[in-house]
Amino acid sequence: MGADHPSYPSMFKEFFMRYAPAAAALSLVFAVQASIGLAQDERADPRAQALVAEGRAQLEAGQTQEAITSFEAALAVSPGYTQVYLDLADVARAEGLQGRAIHFYREAQERDPMNLAAISGEGEALVEKGALTAARENLSRLQDLCGDTCTETIQLAAAIDRGPPVMTAEAVQPDDEVTQN
Repeated sequence: MGADHPSYPSMFKEFFMRYAPAAAALSLVFAVQASIGLAQDERADPRAQALVAEGRAQLEAGQTQEAITSFEAALAVSPGYTQVYLDLADVARAEGLQGRAIHFYREAQERDPMNLAAISGEGEALVEKGALTAARENLSRLQDLCGDTCTETIQLAAAIDRGPPVMTAEAVQPDDEVTQN
């Protein structure tokens, strides 16, 4: 190489000196953002926690619409509170809205990818929809995360074994005297 061309070690050194500070700063920003996202759930606003407790009591009393209102209010107060998404998914499943429940379980998993309750709940909702292949994928994830003996794995495996609910229809005899439609 001639005098006009720098050597590889000096090119590497120049590249490193030029871009390392920017890369370090960018890494720090990502680390701080990730820690903020994880910490949000642990320090949920006490008002949100009270609304969640109220919503659960309403759900147990069969007041699903009131429970939804309480859970949504909790989300407004504390948008990063992952547990609220699980509670909204439970309400959706109680109303037979498995697609909506799956949406909420996935929201919870976006905030906490290792949330075993969200993975299991989504799997059970998938079974209820008849999507057994997707439910088995969730079971496999659970087995990788916590093994075969954790509660969530056992519950999802049992749901898959039971299979989707069987829909039945009832034959109805027509009225003898139909006067007009």
